Amino acid sequence: MDTLQQFDASIFTAINSLHASYFDSFMWLVTKIGTWIPMIAVLLYILITKKGWRRTITMLLAIGLVILIADQVSASIIKPLVERARPSHNPSLDDTIHIVNGYRGGPFGFVSSHAANCFGIALLLAFVFKNRAFTWTMVAWALLMCYSRIYLGVHYPGDIFCGSILGVIAAWIVYRLLLMFSNKNPLWGKIEFSGSESQVLIWAAAINVALLAVIAIFLPVS
Repeated sequence: MDTLQQFDASIFTAINSLHASYFDSFMWLVTKIGTWIPMIAVLLYILITKKGWRRTITMLLAIGLVILIADQVSASIIKPLVERARPSHNPSLDDTIHIVNGYRGGPFGFVSSHAANCFGIALLLAFVFKNRAFTWTMVAWALLMCYSRIYLGVHYPGDIFCGSILGVIAAWIVYRLLLMFSNKNPLWGKIEFSGSESQVLIWAAAINVALLAVIAIFLPVS
């Protein structure tokens, strides 16, 4: 176990040490859920205008359930049980760790709630959309969010990896429930998306990243 923790810490240090002022700003934006409002707004628009209010509510409830499972299991069960300190709260790393805007997060980091939530949302949408390009786009988005947590010094790679597994499990459970609900309530209809709708969301994600990249140029961080 000590060897694994040392290996985890060494990978963390290697990633966290690769920093620059621009990427401090960019990763600070990436890690905030609120900065992804444009992409979220496009998803809501497609749901409301193309799928109707019933399926929109169903999908939003499914996403909410994934977040509830992933977040509560990670934050309320695993973190208090394991009590593994975040790297930002590890005194042995004080001389080497790179922190942005003084942000250190809560005391415990295993497993990462960010990773669990992001991979949960990404995989649930991938299960529903069933489009390879869209799936890879959502996985890339989740990985970017996860990388930002290591870059900002608040999670070890092991926190991220295990949190991601939790998110995938939560997404699979909710997707199976969604299929059962759709089969038992045919009036609701299955939530399926066309290739063109997937392409719109892929572009929305790309444009959102581009916007953050531009904003980061003018965003001062310390």
